[in-house]
Amino acid sequence: MSLTFHWFLPTNGDSRHVVGGGHGTPATASGRDRPPTVAYLSQIARAAEDLGFVGALTPTGAWCEDAWLTTAMVSQQSERLKFLVAFRPGFVSPTLAAQMASTFQRQTGGRLLLNAVTGGESHEQRAYGDFLDKDARYRRTGEFLQIVRELWEGKTVDLAGEHLQVEDARLARVPDPVPEIYFGGSSPAAGEVAARYVDVYLTWGEPPAQVAEKIAWIRGLAAKQGRTLRFGIRLHVITRDTSEQAWAEAHRLLDGFDPETVKSVQAGLARSESEGQQRMLALHGGARDRLEIHPNLWAGIGLVRGGAGTALVGSHEEVAERIAEYHRLGIDEFVLSGYPHLEEAYWFGEGVLPRLAAQGLWRHPFAKPAAPAAQVPFAS
Repeated sequence: MSLTFHWFLPTNGDSRHVVGGGHGTPATASGRDRPPTVAYLSQIARAAEDLGFVGALTPTGAWCEDAWLTTAMVSQQSERLKFLVAFRPGFVSPTLAAQMASTFQRQTGGRLLLNAVTGGESHEQRAYGDFLDKDARYRRTGEFLQIVRELWEGKTVDLAGEHLQVEDARLARVPDPVPEIYFGGSSPAAGEVAARYVDVYLTWGEPPAQVAEKIAWIRGLAAKQGRTLRFGIRLHVITRDTSEQAWAEAHRLLDGFDPETVKSVQAGLARSESEGQQRMLALHGGARDRLEIHPNLWAGIGLVRGGAGTALVGSHEEVAERIAEYHRLGIDEFVLSGYPHLEEAYWFGEGVLPRLAAQGLWRHPFAKPAAPAAQVPFAS
């Protein structure tokens, strides 16, 4: 089985420096270096599909552009790349979301993947009119995904749940193919939703031992439901021809972190209700002097950015080795990013992917099969 790689569309802006934001913190000023225009995001999308990335994650939140609208526009400027659209189940009705996904599939030729984000920050949720607490939000997510999945199966749905109620809900046209659902979360409530309803469980880039524990936990929960899931990981990458060049780039990014910005971002993230975010913070503790938390795994990004806060840093060979290490744990999908996203896609796509292909771990998903050799007729 070939590993699957996804890239990232920086709808909060891009830069040669780290663009902070997420989990209730605003995007940093560096996000204005390259505004997230459709033209620029389309450049990234076309590069990603040429290099062999299957899809591209688009974030959700007040700090970035809307994922549904942006990807719908960028899809018209690309050909094969799928879009892993992050969305919050509490912000749209399940019937409308199921319909939107069905329309997206037809208009793009089946290029939609969905990342269900329950939302870990109550103050941000309240800005959108959502006043449920965290555990209630997860229960609502479960009801939401139950309705959506049944609608996609062509069923007429009646549900009077704790948080959602639909009556005689049905779709005139179901999506073909049905979008796969990606989902992450480290709390017990998140685990129950993942086990019942999702296709791919995503974890942020924790050290391998912690990732192995998460995989075992979710596998056990899914087995009780008679289900099996795939597993993915969300990481940044800094990969160069030599290890020294890669670490020099990491140190350049670190040197660009304003101490007051780090202090402000860390204070904001410390208030996060997300268990996954707290696990990210624990990896570095706000300190700059112990950021390599596992060989080639660097926690520096998390000093100024919410959510995914670790990066694989090293030579192309070293990064390929770390990817193989995560794969041995059960990770089959990698959702990656790097600053700036256009250039870093090429560093990874031209440096790491060929090495994984040589090991038999990856093949280009859009590569055309080799043409058969021409038959030369015998002379009579």
